[in-house]
Amino acid sequence: MSDIRFDIKSLHAAYQAGVSIGEMIDTVHARLAAADDPGIFIHLASKADMLAEVERLGPFDPVAKPLWGIPFAVKDNIDVAGMPTTAACAGYAYKPAKDATVVERLKGAGALVVGKTNLDQFATGLVGVRTPYPIPRNAIDPKLVPGGSSSGSAVATARGIACFALGTDTAGSGRIPAGLNNIVGLKPTVGALSTAGVVPACRTLDCVSIFALTVDDAYAVLGVASAFDPSDPYSKQVAVTPLPQRPPVLTVGVPAEADRNFFGDSSMQTGFEAALASLETLGCRLVEIPFGDFYATANLLYEGAWVAERYAAIRAFFEANETALNPVTRKIIGGARNLSAADAFRGLYALQAYKAGLAPIIASVDLFCVPTAPTHYTVEAVLADPIVTNSRLGTYTNFVNLLDMCGITVPAGKRDDGLPMSITLLAAAGRDALAAMVARDLHAASGLSLGATGWPQPRLLTSAPLAEDGSIELVVVGAHLSAMPLNGQLKDLGARFSRATKTTPSYKLYALAGQSVPKPGLVRVARDGMAIEVEVWRLAPDAFGRFVAAIPPPLGIGTIELDDGSSAKGFLTETAGLSAAIDISAYGGWRSFVARETRPRLESVPTG
Repeated sequence: MSDIRFDIKSLHAAYQAGVSIGEMIDTVHARLAAADDPGIFIHLASKADMLAEVERLGPFDPVAKPLWGIPFAVKDNIDVAGMPTTAACAGYAYKPAKDATVVERLKGAGALVVGKTNLDQFATGLVGVRTPYPIPRNAIDPKLVPGGSSSGSAVATARGIACFALGTDTAGSGRIPAGLNNIVGLKPTVGALSTAGVVPACRTLDCVSIFALTVDDAYAVLGVASAFDPSDPYSKQVAVTPLPQRPPVLTVGVPAEADRNFFGDSSMQTGFEAALASLETLGCRLVEIPFGDFYATANLLYEGAWVAERYAAIRAFFEANETALNPVTRKIIGGARNLSAADAFRGLYALQAYKAGLAPIIASVDLFCVPTAPTHYTVEAVLADPIVTNSRLGTYTNFVNLLDMCGITVPAGKRDDGLPMSITLLAAAGRDALAAMVARDLHAASGLSLGATGWPQPRLLTSAPLAEDGSIELVVVGAHLSAMPLNGQLKDLGARFSRATKTTPSYKLYALAGQSVPKPGLVRVARDGMAIEVEVWRLAPDAFGRFVAAIPPPLGIGTIELDDGSSAKGFLTETAGLSAAIDISAYGGWRSFVARETRPRLESVPTG
């Protein structure tokens, strides 16, 4: 079934409607064959290997395993047990015995690895052509570079071969390929995703990135994969909270007009101005920011300390196998031989000075909006001038990790020549949810189809307005309803009633068996669903976290669609917990069911 949509929600709905995981795997291979692009993957999982992986999943249960049956691709500098890791250098190849931490977490959530994708060798480049393997073809226009270094991951996602893909991002490698292929590229706060099991480029700056067709999918993957990892000394505990509703006004910093550089590309300049206008229609207040020090910070990345860091990462291999490297990669990394420790410290001192000077500027706005890339380059142009073209592509990306910012790249429209127009939203470390929330709305406003698939965007579910206190909405369906036995648990946490409403007609309600306190289970279904009565309560973020942590199986928290077009987090039930449960959907809600069950029966009332 090659018409299966590969976003998480659509694929799960297909499984619920009866599509088999074998059909999904056939679809992956059919789409790869149709792409006829040998440059996307360096190693591809066979159908037999993927089916063997399916055995560990158990029955379809998207609550217990939120990525159940979701195919994803992995950049070939990230370890997948049983598959070679090459970093796009055959002489460097090794076969890891265990998964990288981030891959392990995604597999644990039910995701299936499709294969290992091509890249700029040793993740050194933003162009996607520095590989000894065939160059992946840009999914939108094959004359253009695919972007690097995470080229294969971006193309696999844009073509709908994988639902999402992992990349890495040190200088923009998770953002440039996304922008050039009309998809979302999420570069989280450095340390949010473990780099244990990742071939380092600049270990102090590296982070794993996520490519997806939608912001919702990218952020959902971040939520699954993010966790503190004691095996990674650079790992951090970064909260991945539910996406909030956009506040009425946000202050967005943009490069001052005099500081914007598109290298003569008027189409990109016009497209960026149109994207800024779209942000204003979403209620954002734009503030022009001098960008000279941001650019100066970016220039540090290929000087002194961080070139030396790339050399340090592969020094032993480089010295023994120098001729095995791509000539451009060899020139860049080999340049570290001419650097001294004094050069490295000089760079570190310069960075600290820029960080100190820019800190109040970064704090003065909620977000920044920059072009993802200042221009598009053809493969021919990059091969003719590999250093200058690559450097220009990093104009708006190279400073981000140096300044400890998070970012998300999102399609914003089409240029006047029909090529992709993309912007990147940046924020201070830890503000990933804010950047993703605005990116989500901007993507929806663009009306663009997804990647190169031609699929329309899923209907955007908007959350109810964010309260001034920043509280989070929670949908309750049973024993936590007003005046029900467990409602006190919400009140003890300071929860406030918001409203009574109904779900969309896409759910079934079951009376669960074996519960000490009678309670129902809400399950999303692909057909024969009903609108179920619910209540929405608000909790402070820390209270929401404590409440969710205490939820016992088979209940869990997922996104519930409401009949007013909004969505919020709420109670859902694992399908494995429906054994001996009774379908009570016809009652329309738990309160009606309880009232009916406790109503005195007329025949038992004495007469006469």
